[in-house]
Amino acid sequence: MSDDHLFPECRPRCVRQMAVGDGHILHVEECGPVDGIPVLFLHGGPGGGCLTEHRRLFDPAIFRVVLIDQRGAGRSLPSGELGANTTLDLVADLDYVREALGIPGWIVFGGSWGSLLALAYAQIYPESVYGLIMHGIFLGSHDEIVAYARGLGGLLPPAEQAHPLTAFARRILGDEPETAQQTARLWLNYQRQLVGKAPLDGTLDAMQLARARIQMHYLTRDCFLVPGQLLAGIARIHHLPAVIVQGMADPVCPPIAAETLHRAWPEAAWVPVASAGHDALSPAMARACVKALGWMAECAQV
Repeated sequence: MSDDHLFPECRPRCVRQMAVGDGHILHVEECGPVDGIPVLFLHGGPGGGCLTEHRRLFDPAIFRVVLIDQRGAGRSLPSGELGANTTLDLVADLDYVREALGIPGWIVFGGSWGSLLALAYAQIYPESVYGLIMHGIFLGSHDEIVAYARGLGGLLPPAEQAHPLTAFARRILGDEPETAQQTARLWLNYQRQLVGKAPLDGTLDAMQLARARIQMHYLTRDCFLVPGQLLAGIARIHHLPAVIVQGMADPVCPPIAAETLHRAWPEAAWVPVASAGHDALSPAMARACVKALGWMAECAQV
């Protein structure tokens, strides 16, 4: 393992384009041995897509990792498509892929939006889940979404500052391509500023624009969840091994959501990472996530 606590770079063992219905085609990668411990990797966003660096979180000698670009995200097609794109659709896709690959069950690993999707999936298909590892917890509540978007107000005229996300969504999802481009870049740069990344410049590519479109689609609809749905559903999964890894200085998904989840699920292992932020690939978070995966490999019923 390298100094950044990640495993060496690796290439996928196989790459598939899988049609899942409604005109959606998912980009699906597999890494590691075919007889390894199955792990489902769920990217953030929503709409973020999987990165090559994400593969480096998993021991290539132990885990059979399945990485899926969710509907409309990353390399999935059609890029940025919002039709038949809800949390329930994404959950159904995950189990479709599991069955298509002949995997009886898997460990589910997800961060940020991926932690929300991990909980939603496990609560519908608990028999398919050996255990969960979640980091940078996001529960999709209206309060979380409002808090995250609060800083957008200064980028808008005074009349629109009370409901900034609605104003951004109207522009990004509207019929004017130039306005959509400009506003999507503002939105993505707002996110990048929160995590200390340099702003994007120039015209957005298809994946970047898709990310902004999908985020507006989900965040303005409270992620297609009933209020309190994920916390109420813990009773269905409290018997599963679980680890909650939370950067205690996370500016995107502050610790309050993770602490709320742990209170509702005290059986889950609680791993606070002091002074760490949102990025699972940062050394402190990567070390905690890799350790959690090692523990899960030992205790999950696989």
